[in-house]
Amino acid sequence: MTHRKPSPPTAIGPDRLAAWQARLASDPRARAVAGALARCGIAEASLDNQVFRRHPFVFSIETETGEITDQERSGRCWMFAALNTARVETMRRLNVETFEFSQNYTLFWDKLEKANYFLESILATLDEPLDGRLVAHLLQAPVQDGGQWDMFAGLLAKYGAVPKSLMPETFDSANTGQLVRVLTAKLREFACRLREGHAAGQSREDLAARKDDMLYYVYQLLVLTLGEPPSVVDFAWRDREKQHHRISGVSPQDFFQRYVGWKLDDCISLIHAPTADKPYGRCYTVKYLGSVHEGRPIRYINVPIEVLKESALRQLRDGHPVWFGCDVGKYLLRDSGIMDEQAFRYGETLGESFLMTKAQRLDYGESLLTHAMVFTGVDLDDAGRPLTWRVENSWGEKSGTKGFYSMSDGWFDEYNYQIMVDRRYIDAEWLAALEQPLVELEPWDPMGALALVR
Repeated sequence: MTHRKPSPPTAIGPDRLAAWQARLASDPRARAVAGALARCGIAEASLDNQVFRRHPFVFSIETETGEITDQERSGRCWMFAALNTARVETMRRLNVETFEFSQNYTLFWDKLEKANYFLESILATLDEPLDGRLVAHLLQAPVQDGGQWDMFAGLLAKYGAVPKSLMPETFDSANTGQLVRVLTAKLREFACRLREGHAAGQSREDLAARKDDMLYYVYQLLVLTLGEPPSVVDFAWRDREKQHHRISGVSPQDFFQRYVGWKLDDCISLIHAPTADKPYGRCYTVKYLGSVHEGRPIRYINVPIEVLKESALRQLRDGHPVWFGCDVGKYLLRDSGIMDEQAFRYGETLGESFLMTKAQRLDYGESLLTHAMVFTGVDLDDAGRPLTWRVENSWGEKSGTKGFYSMSDGWFDEYNYQIMVDRRYIDAEWLAALEQPLVELEPWDPMGALALVR
């Protein structure tokens, strides 16, 4: 007769607690680190001081940059990163030391377009159950601050961009929490009214007409809190030689084309999502994710990390910064401006390291894209391999090293998820994915996460 080993009890009882207490008491490591953890916390007690030696903030390749920007108490990192990337070309064309676009201008249009996108999504899902996953997802965050590169490309194509002096910050652009809460409450109310109207038998035409009044409420609220966006650009500046220049009567769209000149269709988003459900070499989109409703859908090509990295390197070597999205909070020394996957020795202080792969972290909700910044340089070893990456952030000069960060190449591998580069820096075999049908991901897929960390 075979005797099976008894299963561990399902409840935590006195015997189990006593066994754990004895086991912990016999662990010299635990006794040694307990005092340090109590005095300074997990992160400080686990910090590997050698990390500072690995990040001297000296880079073999650097692009031009402007003055450090500050998104303040808002989740507009993706806007700041995109406009900080674009302004380098503007600085060259204007022949100035620095330049800053109005992030308030793009915030205004993003909030208005997101409100319209949300209401259109509600109209498209009127027959979906209110307690179903899809409608619950739509109601969760109708007008949050976050975004993706293609969402911003849609705003640039439709509305252009203007200098910061033409639409400066207001209290609510720099502190978006109250504005988002008010808009969210009202949009959820509007969703309720539209679904009630549908249940009462109102036609789609009648509901669409009601939507127009709802959008007017959003528009007037945005004008009151953020200001009215300029329709023309009248702008004067002095160049590096102190020569005076002025332009007048230019539309924001023409200003963007004249002083940035990006062909937005050539601005390609690459992602690295090494999960089994997303084969490399395919182009993906996310259902019900967007800003400009009539704009092109979110699209990104999934590639191996080496392809993502090489494309970024090519653009940097050519003197152009690179917009990217990452999981910024992982292994981050915010005050020092260091992102390094070996910064903390958790295995030695806590008894075990964290062992999930990048794919497993995505699948189990442990990691996703949270923040967008700009690569403005890289330090290469003698064989041309990256050691560290120079990062321009948008948390002001007091964060990091005067606003700049240093990212280890290993951290890039583990926690970087997305870049935007010009198509000329991507090999043709990967661009071929754009000719294939888009693969639609569910709205709650981790690749639908939005960059919004403050």
